[in-house]
Amino acid sequence: MRIVLLGAPGSGKGTQAKLLVEKYKIPQMSTGDLLRAEVAAGTDLGKKAKAAMDSGQLVTDDIVLGMIQARLAKPDAKNGFILDGFPRNIPQAQALDAMLARLGQPLQLALLVDVDTDVLMKRLTGRRTCGSCGAIYNIHFSAPKTSNKCDKCGGSLTHRSDDNEQTVGKRLAVYQQQTAPLANYYKAQGKLRTVRGVGTVSAIFKNATDIIESQIRPLADVMSKIESAAARQAAKAKAEEARVKAAAKAAKAAKAAKAAKPAPAAKPKAKPVPVAKAKPAAKKAAPKKAAPKAKPKKAAKAAPKAKAKKVK
Repeated sequence: MRIVLLGAPGSGKGTQAKLLVEKYKIPQMSTGDLLRAEVAAGTDLGKKAKAAMDSGQLVTDDIVLGMIQARLAKPDAKNGFILDGFPRNIPQAQALDAMLARLGQPLQLALLVDVDTDVLMKRLTGRRTCGSCGAIYNIHFSAPKTSNKCDKCGGSLTHRSDDNEQTVGKRLAVYQQQTAPLANYYKAQGKLRTVRGVGTVSAIFKNATDIIESQIRPLADVMSKIESAAARQAAKAKAEEARVKAAAKAAKAAKAAKAAKPAPAAKPKAKPVPVAKAKPAAKKAAPKKAAPKAKPKKAAKAAPKAKAKKVK
């Protein structure tokens, strides 16, 4: 199950997150805890976060998202997670959705721990902490038996300087302006569920788990089937891609092997046998013209016989 907890400062969502972790055996991812862990480990993200904090700047969303992604890669987050303290505004929620979509792990539930503002003011301004054992009291809801004295160890109770009405009022105003709109964001996705954060811790927890069991369990089963089918399809596509690559590689190797074989020695080209030119056919002698037949000569006319003179 993949849950994001929403709620104003003093709503008790941190307490409920710890109880949910114990029940469902999934990790709670608090941005504050992630930052401290990354800085202590000296990771690249931790160094970037420390540089930003040391210079008085806010840690960028990219760094926080990188830390969340790194945390999701650990084995204990395989079955789900609980986000607490992030996202704080709509752009962060959109960036978170995009990252979880790429990982194939979209949020399934946004659980809002709803508490009225006047109750939040009393919870935050009335908080007292034992300086010796760390026990927490509230002068409005769970006051110690003796004023300013711990019931457990007798230590003195302290009041945080920022737990005054002015500072608390500013924190709640920022929440209403930036974080409260997330309720509508997740409501539009059909993922928002609300639990009233008043009453005993155990009663609030029971209401929260009832919501989870009725909303997440059926959805988780459906999502599991969808994700399994998608995983099978992805594996099939990957296998086909590997097959195509292997075939292409084999074809390339075969082509390279063929190219590497020495080419057979070329046989000397046979000299072309000169083709005897055919003698041109003898021209037929033109038939001799027959000599013109000689015209018969006309017989010469005989000379006229001289007439014999008579002798007298």
